[in-house]
Amino acid sequence: MIKDVQNQKDLRNIPIQKVGVKDVEIPLKIERKTNAEKPELETVYAKAKMSVSLPSHYKGTHMSRFIEILNHYKKEGLFANDIETILFDMKKRLDATCSYLKFSFKYFIKKKAPISKLESLMCYDCAFEGELDENCNYKFYLIVNVPITTLCPCSKEISEFGAHNQRAILKIKISYGENEQIWIEDLIKMAESCASCEIYPLLKRQDEKFVTETAYKNPKFVEDVIRDVVIKLNENKKIIFYEVEMEAFESIHNHNAWAYQKCYK
Repeated sequence: MIKDVQNQKDLRNIPIQKVGVKDVEIPLKIERKTNAEKPELETVYAKAKMSVSLPSHYKGTHMSRFIEILNHYKKEGLFANDIETILFDMKKRLDATCSYLKFSFKYFIKKKAPISKLESLMCYDCAFEGELDENCNYKFYLIVNVPITTLCPCSKEISEFGAHNQRAILKIKISYGENEQIWIEDLIKMAESCASCEIYPLLKRQDEKFVTETAYKNPKFVEDVIRDVVIKLNENKKIIFYEVEMEAFESIHNHNAWAYQKCYK
């Protein structure tokens, strides 16, 4: 019989909060918002990050079991809605008190240029994240990373010509009620509405003129963007928790501007 090293006792008396596997590549089925009555199912390329808590008396966890659990669900077609069930399976099979699962994926949305109306695909880094605590309380999070443009209000105010702008990333993480639905598309649209201007994958000259002038008319610090996002998140009664992080990749400094806000509603 082959010895089970992971189940051997550890005498250091140190429990580990999270131990597991990451960057497990797997197809994931998610729902895309459409104008039709029913959402459209789409398969995305995802990377899974899975972990459980490890009691102090165990030497290690069984890493292969994470993959076995994922493979079991993949046979039936792995859905984002399976996260809660998977977390319970992880907790049971690995004899853990807590479990964690995150699916990170690229999400493409068709986007039209503002003036020419030429259509192209815009890519957003998104994620679904789930946690199960020692009391079997389940928490689900939707995460979007939205590229935007900001234009510096100070630069515009003090300069005789022009103002410096920068590309920025707005990261939003939300949690909402189990019987509620918030679409990735709607969260991204909300984030983009708080920028000096949206970012587009394809621009002709007339489009470039539009976005340049739009940003110039709507200067914002990172603080402005964060506050505008917080106002909109507070207005949404479905959301029970949010975390917002804003990073602007400065064009005239060798450092970035950054802001952060978190709230339990």
